[in-house]
Amino acid sequence: MKRSEDATTEFKRDYVDDIKKTVIAFANTSGGTLYIGIDDSGQAVGIGDVDNTLLRVSNAIRDTIKPDVTLFVNYEVQMVDNRHIIKITVQKGTASPYYLANKGIRPEGVYIRQGPSSVPATEATILNMIKNTDGENYEDVRSLQQELTFREAENAFNSRKIPFGTSQQKTLKITNADGIYTNLGLLLSDQCRHTIRLAVFEGTTKSVFKDRREFSGSLLKQLNEVYETISHYNRTRAEFDGLYRIDRRDYPVEAIREALLNALVHRDYSFSASTLISIFEDRLEFVSIGGLLKGISYDDIMLGISVTRNENLAHIFYRLTLIEAYGTGMPKIMESYQGYPVAPLIEITDNAFKITLPNLNSNYGIVKETAPLYGNELMVVEMLKTNESITRKEVEGKLSISQAAAVNLLKRLVIRGLIRPVGAGKNTRYIRA
Repeated sequence: MKRSEDATTEFKRDYVDDIKKTVIAFANTSGGTLYIGIDDSGQAVGIGDVDNTLLRVSNAIRDTIKPDVTLFVNYEVQMVDNRHIIKITVQKGTASPYYLANKGIRPEGVYIRQGPSSVPATEATILNMIKNTDGENYEDVRSLQQELTFREAENAFNSRKIPFGTSQQKTLKITNADGIYTNLGLLLSDQCRHTIRLAVFEGTTKSVFKDRREFSGSLLKQLNEVYETISHYNRTRAEFDGLYRIDRRDYPVEAIREALLNALVHRDYSFSASTLISIFEDRLEFVSIGGLLKGISYDDIMLGISVTRNENLAHIFYRLTLIEAYGTGMPKIMESYQGYPVAPLIEITDNAFKITLPNLNSNYGIVKETAPLYGNELMVVEMLKTNESITRKEVEGKLSISQAAAVNLLKRLVIRGLIRPVGAGKNTRYIRA
């Protein structure tokens, strides 16, 4: 009978190292069958030492291919034309891309089947395989880069007396069940490819640069270095109240900390663009890639509701006590400006999130009364255009929100100087300021 090679069949006269590439290609594509002891023409030539060849093949497949593909490989010794051959049946795997352990998840390590040949996969093909296998969640997807080190992360964990061994990395989702580094691992590694760009400008426009820097490496390293740089430019100015000297920083330290953490924890890392920080004479801007998640509104985040885009990263920051609890960042930023005539400005688009902190010692700044209104804030102001006063209960009914949400909403508008309370307790009403 005439035998020939095709997309799911390959012949090898003897055991050769390329057999691993064929197994990978079958597992990554549609499965297939590999015969050892049959030459390229389809003629059975047989194997001299079947047991030794079978051992070499099975060891190679087990030890040099990642993730573990052995569950999808079956070995069988057959007689063809009175000669012993080995038949290796490979099913399509469920954890593609499979790759050579010493090459990594790169074109030179990942193979697919094209006709009767096993060829390197393109990077686009590899990314599609990862997406189809691991899903859309960026953190959980296997990193294309597997040669990672964690000096900065180890230092951070050690400083908090938290173990950072192999088992802990798996628990934290830095590696997956097969011990392969995820994109979360890449973000915390010294090889992280995402950066923060910081620029200091003269005056209030982007016309003249005073300083600019780009921060790279582990997100934990970037966090510390960027915070130190911003602190350097966060000047302290003195005022006198009678005989007493009062020192005031340009920006509340708590607001800087929370805005920076927000820019790192909540940004969309599936895009390669850098996080941008700009320091002007009158303001400090943080711009991160990724708008609000579906179903979350401006009002929600101002109330402290948090749906985290990078849940595993947030959990690690929480373990390191960098964040105290989910959803507290935005209220803390707003509260740090309480009592001042200026307020932070939050701007959101479909693909970006911007926090602007006004300089408390500047003559410029974002005046509370002129800062844009969003969602329910705007609706309350509209209610006061047709009513002399309103109550918290009326706000609840009109906007269909809870008592706690109404209290927070009214408090926010009072802080911004747009409304003021009249009366006390249950009799409190709110009028236009």
